[in-house]
Amino acid sequence: MQKTAIWTVVALVAASPLHAQTIDPHHVIGAAIASDIARDRQAERDARRTPYASPGYGAIATAAAARDACAAKALYQAGPNGKLIGRPRASTMATGWEVEGEIGFAEGGAVPFVCSVRNGSVSGVLLQR
Repeated sequence: MQKTAIWTVVALVAASPLHAQTIDPHHVIGAAIASDIARDRQAERDARRTPYASPGYGAIATAAAARDACAAKALYQAGPNGKLIGRPRASTMATGWEVEGEIGFAEGGAVPFVCSVRNGSVSGVLLQR
């Protein structure tokens, strides 16, 4: 939008009587609006072509960060009696990581979990009870 505003100002200056041109300011503003509409439509088409592509919404950019984030989410879902057993394993996927690990409980027993990280954020955690 800022670029459009700058081009609009430049075009209005170019349309001033100093240059003895007969450019109607209404045409300049209409062209700027049409440019914004075309840019929005192109963004919509790009989003339909690649719906899962993102400019990196989350802060998770490494396997270690994916392990930590997934372990924290799994522990939260397990409740206050849950403890992480061992170190979770992270494997790469097309758009992030899949993390597998195990949660133990104070009263005994353990539950495996699977977590996926996509586009920089945790997209799902499944405790397999």
